[in-house]
This record gives sequence, C-alpha cells and structure tokens, in this order.
Amino acid sequence: MSSEKQYIDLYNGYRQMIREHSSEVMNAVRDKAFDDFQQLGFPSKKAERYKYIDIQKIFEPDFGLNLRRLEMPLNPYEEFKCGVPNLDTSLYFVVNDSFYSKIRHGSPLPEGVIVGSLRDETAKNPDFIGKYYSKIAKTEEDAITALNTMLAQDGLLVYVPKGVKVDRAVQVINILRSDIDLMLNRRVLIIVEEEAEIKLLFCDDSADDRNFLATQVIEVYVAKGASLDLYCLEETHHKNTRVSNVYVEQQANSRVNHNIITLHNGVTRNRLDLVFKGEGAECNCNGCVIADKQQFVDNNTLIDHQVGHCTSNELYKYVLDDRATGAFAGRVVVRHDAQKTVSEERNQNLCITKEAHMYTQPMLEIYADDVKCAHGSTVGQLNDAALFYMRQRGISLKEAKLLLEFAFVGEVIDQIKLEPLREHLHHLVEKRFRGELNKCEGCKLCQ
Repeated sequence: MSSEKQYIDLYNGYRQMIREHSSEVMNAVRDKAFDDFQQLGFPSKKAERYKYIDIQKIFEPDFGLNLRRLEMPLNPYEEFKCGVPNLDTSLYFVVNDSFYSKIRHGSPLPEGVIVGSLRDETAKNPDFIGKYYSKIAKTEEDAITALNTMLAQDGLLVYVPKGVKVDRAVQVINILRSDIDLMLNRRVLIIVEEEAEIKLLFCDDSADDRNFLATQVIEVYVAKGASLDLYCLEETHHKNTRVSNVYVEQQANSRVNHNIITLHNGVTRNRLDLVFKGEGAECNCNGCVIADKQQFVDNNTLIDHQVGHCTSNELYKYVLDDRATGAFAGRVVVRHDAQKTVSEERNQNLCITKEAHMYTQPMLEIYADDVKCAHGSTVGQLNDAALFYMRQRGISLKEAKLLLEFAFVGEVIDQIKLEPLREHLHHLVEKRFRGELNKCEGCKLCQ
C-alpha cells in the first residue's frame, strides 16, 4: 500500500479544504469513494483490466495539487489560437481541472443547454444533477474512479434538454498549466436527454513543460432517441501521464460515436465502459494511436449488450515507432437476453521498428444464440511489396513509408462525421508522421 498511503494521508489531512472548494453533490459521495479507495488499493498487473500498465508506479511520485483552487495566470482565449479551420464551434476551456468561467460570449447555445462548471451547476440544481453524478462511475469497482471521486473539486457539465439539437459543435480545450509538477483530477458529466443531439470535441493541450499526472472520469448518459458525437484528441507532451475512465449508458434507439485520437503524449491509459440499456441503440467506437520514442498508450474497452437489437462497432489502429509500446484489450459481452445483437471488433497495428511492442487482446463473450458478432486483431510491419512497388516508381523510401502509414490510419480518421475536423486531423496526422510538431500561428501554447 506504499503508493496509496500518500493519497490516504492527503485526504485525511485536507478533507475539509477539499470539501470547502467543491459542491454538496460532489461532497456527498466523497467519503464513500475514500473508503472504497482504501479497500481496493491501486490495481496490480494481476488485475485483468490493468495487465499491461503499472498503475502503482504511475502514482508513486509526489505531485502538487491545487486544493485551494487558486486561479492560474492564464487567459486561454488570448493565448489559444488552435482552431479547426472551417469548423465553427462554441469554445470553452478547462484549465487543469477547473472550468474557466470567464467565458467569451459568441453565438449563444440553444435555450436550456448548459456547458459550465460542474461545481457551480451542481450548487444551482443539486437534486437533478445528483441523480446522475457518480452513478455509473462506480467507486467500489475501480480504484482510479474512486481516487478521482474523492479528490475532484470541479470539472465540466454538459446538459442538453429533451428534443434540443445543438447544430454547432462544442469544443472544450483541457489545458495543463503549472509552474510545478502537478496532479489534477478532472470530472466531466454529460447528460443528453430524449431526442436531443450534440457534438463534442475535447482537446488536451499543454501550456508548460512540467510533469503532469491527470486522472479523468467522464460519465455520459444518452437517453432514448438521443445522439452524441464525442471526439477526444490528445496533443500534450512526453512528461504528461493521463489515466482516463469513460462510462457511457445508452437508452433505446440512441446513437453514440466515440472517437479517441492520441497524437502526442507520455503515458496514456484510456478506459471505456459502455452499456446498452434500451433496444435499437448503436455505438461506433474508434481509436487512432501514433506513438514513437518511449511513449505508451493503453486502450481498454468493455461494451456490454444487456438488451437485444443493438449494434456496436469498434476499430482501433496503432502505429508504433522507435521504442513505443501500445496495448489494446477490448471485451464485448452479449447477455442472454440480448438477441439480434450485431457487433464487430477490430484492432490492427503496425510496429515500424523491431523495438516497438504491441499487446492486443480482443475478447467476445456471447450468451445469446441469435447474434452476428466478429472480432480480430493483427500486428505487423509495413508491406515490403508495397514499399518496393512505390520505390520502383521513384518515391523515396521515407515518403513511401509515410504514405503507407497515413493510409493505414486513414480508415479511423474517415469515421469522423464532422468534415472540417476530419480534414484537419488528416493534416495533423501527416505532420505527425513527418516528425513535425503542430504549431499554430499566434498560439502561445504551441511555442
């Protein structure tokens, strides 16, 4: 329990301060989360869902925390210029793990839609938000979720009322900003009511060359007939470690597109738990990882078909260069009553060098007899015959490799529904393969 002790001591010593700078809804589950964390402890590699990552080592260092919620000296609207060309978005910022409340008002959101501070919004409407907060992110089942729940003081709330369609995409920039090595605990709650629609783009960026440790828990409720597109793009640096747990609950005839793109990072662990609660629902879960040097990316997914007539599609692709390491474990469970399930799970990977490593484990558990399910994975290197073919036509070896890598991940990028974002990501991916950092003119965060 050596790694856990500092967090147990931290909570015992600063419990009152943590509570004073949060809300009653978040505080109501805090002590239970602490008890669950003490009971669970950090998982070892013996735990099935953590077999490829050393969680205890990640949480050993002593990071600073901003428990007093001191305001960071940053005006993101002035310093951030990394917009997506031709994509008109409603722009918001989360600095470390606090919603940036000094919103620059542009075109207003539809009536009733909320994008704001989780702490402040729960204080305004505790009974309603209390019905959702920390309900599907169960602290008794996962130590990271428990740790985040006991320490998180603010975060982001996205709420879309019944029948409201948000035409303009909502972009949320998560900025890492600190003068010291910092731990942050970000919380996100997304509620999309019946027949409502929204597109969300979350971008992780770094403003400082410091060691960051980020825990993130995202709870997503998608009601009957509702639609959510959730795009997550990570472009931080090699000193950043992120452990993110996403929990999604879908009701009947709902649709979720979840796309996660890792372009620059240090150590990344992404967990996705998605459960179908109503018939006729559909999810498309796609992931793209480009890693080199000694970067590490672990994606772990669970899709739980609890009812029939639902469809799930998963596609995760990795390109690993140098000494990078990737891991993918995807589990699809089809329950006894989930007849007429359609599910496909694919994980395809390229190891550019002999030193790159990929661990892959696609899994299917089927307890129903009238289903159409498939899963598979591949790990390989660039096709020598294709390289030879292009070399024969005057294309340099470096350019030929780049073209093959770009075409390989293009299948994932093409799943993105927002055309301007799709085109922008094609541009970012090409620059990434060429070894170019994405620097935007006039953006201080890119310097």
